Amino acid sequence: MTKTKYRIGDRVDFTSGTVGRPGSGQGYTVMKILPVEQGEQQYRIKSSSEQHERVASESQLDPRG
Repeated sequence: MTKTKYRIGDRVDFTSGTVGRPGSGQGYTVMKILPVEQGEQQYRIKSSSEQHERVASESQLDPRG
């Protein structure tokens, strides 16, 4: 199995694909590790303030401090 930067349950900050546009600001939890697409690891993430999950590339995520 490939080692990923984040694991299920990790808390992360998300920046959307729009330049400099942050996500909810409340942080997200990694729900699922998805396959690599276009050379970049993908993750399914969820914020407690949103009903839906998002798919994010590793470059859109930062560890939540």
